[in-house]
Amino acid sequence: MKKVLVLHTGGTISMTQEKDGAVGLSASHPLKESMDLIPDNVEVVVEEIFNLPSPHITPKEMLLLKKRIEKAQTQNFDGVVITHGTDTLEETAYFLDISFKKEIAVVLTGAMRSSNELGSDGLYNYVQAIITASDDKSKDQGVLVVMNDEIHAGRFVTKTHTTSVDTFRTPTFGPIGILSKRQVIFLKEVVEHHALNIESVDGKVILLKAYAGMDAMLFDVLKESRVDGVVIEALGAGNLPPQVITSLKELIDSGIPVSLVSRCSNGIAEDIYDYEGGGIPLRKMGVMFVKGLTGPKARLRMLVGINARLSHHELRQFMTE
Repeated sequence: MKKVLVLHTGGTISMTQEKDGAVGLSASHPLKESMDLIPDNVEVVVEEIFNLPSPHITPKEMLLLKKRIEKAQTQNFDGVVITHGTDTLEETAYFLDISFKKEIAVVLTGAMRSSNELGSDGLYNYVQAIITASDDKSKDQGVLVVMNDEIHAGRFVTKTHTTSVDTFRTPTFGPIGILSKRQVIFLKEVVEHHALNIESVDGKVILLKAYAGMDAMLFDVLKESRVDGVVIEALGAGNLPPQVITSLKELIDSGIPVSLVSRCSNGIAEDIYDYEGGGIPLRKMGVMFVKGLTGPKARLRMLVGINARLSHHELRQFMTE
């Protein structure tokens, strides 16, 4: 008999649609009445750790989930399933992936349609997530996201469509597994990576998006503000408009760590171009190139590194590995 802890956090998977089409919080979680669909060889323990739409979730709630999972690892659970709103699900998954060492399977899932909408996907995703969390093969795969019969690495998955049920995709790398008739099939192995055990989420890390004609105004504001780090979604492979370079260098010289990802949905950030604002001079200036992550995930990675009290050199290694 496998034992799985389910942590409900809110989101569309816990909501209902009203007659006027608006979707809102339910008085009672719709999944509470679905236990008869769980496989007979799985014991499920359910907790509602909080009930929030995912845009309301902050790193403080992510830290609360991390601590509850750590406790579950001492309570003979084989896995943990977290039901979560889809808007920030990928950020919570990534935070949990890098903020502590996991000894059991951790799976996040959600829904794109509320419980009483036509074609609701919440219950199906929920059952598939429990099956995945109870499978022995899931334990060493890092934090997983299970949606629409696919298994994705929380490290790289992202929401790609505002309303479609197959919104969660992994650009460049693809899903690492699939579910077929209650069978968990892994197609790839997740490469082990560096996780840092943290007990706080203090500090302010800002995310900026580059655009054509961008000037130094935002960087000048940051120089006068009390920020602990900056992540930039840069152009192409990792380039910035020349107008920002002087202020960016002043920001770095003041001791504020700056990381860069690409704003493109596929590919990785690389220092390829050697012109003003190109990746090569940006790297020489001290900008840290983060490979394969979105801006929001790179922001969380820097926040975790800062709260782990990494030195400047250690933070650079952590951000660029």
